[in-house]
Amino acid sequence: MLAQRAAQQSLRRLAASQPSMLSRMAFKNTLAPLAVGSSIQTRPIATQKLTPEESYQILVEQRKKRPNSPHLQIYRPQITAVNSIMHRFTGAILSSGFYVFGLSYLVAPVLGWHLDSATLAAAFASWPVVAQIGAKFLVAMPFTFHSFNGVRHLVWDMGKQFSNQQVIRTGWTVVGLATVSALGLALFV
Repeated sequence: MLAQRAAQQSLRRLAASQPSMLSRMAFKNTLAPLAVGSSIQTRPIATQKLTPEESYQILVEQRKKRPNSPHLQIYRPQITAVNSIMHRFTGAILSSGFYVFGLSYLVAPVLGWHLDSATLAAAFASWPVVAQIGAKFLVAMPFTFHSFNGVRHLVWDMGKQFSNQQVIRTGWTVVGLATVSALGLALFV
């Protein structure tokens, strides 16, 4: 369509600038209809009226012929993907825990709750030792993992440790350091 318009426009300009040249052309019988746009364009397609049910059935048939992608369960989880997901989860857990405790500390006087340090320490001391260690580990693990993985991201921001082997090694290093430091915090603090 664009080429046809360009040809028409150039032939019209030629006819306007040099009318004698157009009359001298040997093919003026074929060029003149092109210049005025009397050529006929045919389209080999046609549309048809369809009800919504018929159009939906066509869509269903097209979807049946579409190839299926493999399900996620056939893929072996990579340490990079797991660490990325866990970094997001631990960030959400830490921030939501901070906001929940902060809001509850603000509304505690209105509701008559006792969230001062002495009350929290006495309540925590009344728990069994195994429950204390487990609770401290559950609080320390997201913090340590998010911290070490954040340092890993800062190293990446400097443009270092980008090869596949280095990324895998630093991923497992983050998991190991986070676990050991969370256990250390849970047992000795």
